[in-house]
Amino acid sequence: MRDGRAARFLRETPLWKLQPPALGLDAAEGVELWLKLEHQQVSGSFKARGMMNRLLAHDIPASGVVVASGGNAGIATAAAARALGVRCEVFLPGVSPEAKRARLRALGADVVVVGEQYADALAACLARQRETGALLTHAYDQPEVVAGAGTLGREIEQQGGLPDSVLVSVGGGGLIGGLAAWFEQRSRVIALEPERAPTLFRAREAGEPVDVEVGGVAADSLGARRIGTIAWEITQRQVRDALLLPDEAIRAAQLWLWKELKLAVEPAAALPLAALQTGAYVPRAGEKVCLVICGANVDPASLA
Repeated sequence: MRDGRAARFLRETPLWKLQPPALGLDAAEGVELWLKLEHQQVSGSFKARGMMNRLLAHDIPASGVVVASGGNAGIATAAAARALGVRCEVFLPGVSPEAKRARLRALGADVVVVGEQYADALAACLARQRETGALLTHAYDQPEVVAGAGTLGREIEQQGGLPDSVLVSVGGGGLIGGLAAWFEQRSRVIALEPERAPTLFRAREAGEPVDVEVGGVAADSLGARRIGTIAWEITQRQVRDALLLPDEAIRAAQLWLWKELKLAVEPAAALPLAALQTGAYVPRAGEKVCLVICGANVDPASLA
């Protein structure tokens, strides 16, 4: 979990409490919507919490750290590595946008683009780690990474009290694993996935983690081919609902957040609002619903 050392490198992000009309929504009486603006975290996403937690937990060899990422975990690892003065190598798939590649280079990371999907980059990353002995930082499936993400839940509760429900985007599952572990059914944690990247949804259908084909507007952030082992075990106990959302709804919510609230976020961060706008999730009367806005590493030109 986050300690005093990690706090020097992280940021307490804002929590907005809004009435439904502020998000252009009709809702039952007494519904309160909380926006946790984690896209304002250092490195532009919640990933900063887990990556810094991972690096601080280990002695880092001279070969530095290595990570495979669609972009956000790599950016967070590179930022943590720069803060600690160690080398960082990031393996990206071809689907990663140029804006994220440029950010990585600006942070001083060595960038290697391999294949088209996250799984391709991960395979190359694991081979490099075996070759160099660098510290491997996994984008979502290591205990320190999941625990670091869980500090977001603690921060939400400290800032606003206990929400009734928390809407969370899912890729490999590090964020929902950390949040579900923190709230432990004291709040209802709702898993949200794109229809074209349904790792948790398909795992539940199969009764175990399985590989899925991934694509769509959020593939660079939510493009893991399989739900992480840690997240799978936690969500089996703590998460009841997993909902799928179409690309067009995700994109519409992303543009709404920019045009109406001037929040520049990536598609992965727009799933909670998309769930409300489409009616995939309907709050009950008096419910306090927390929408986790998880990342902002987006090309501003895409919001025009």
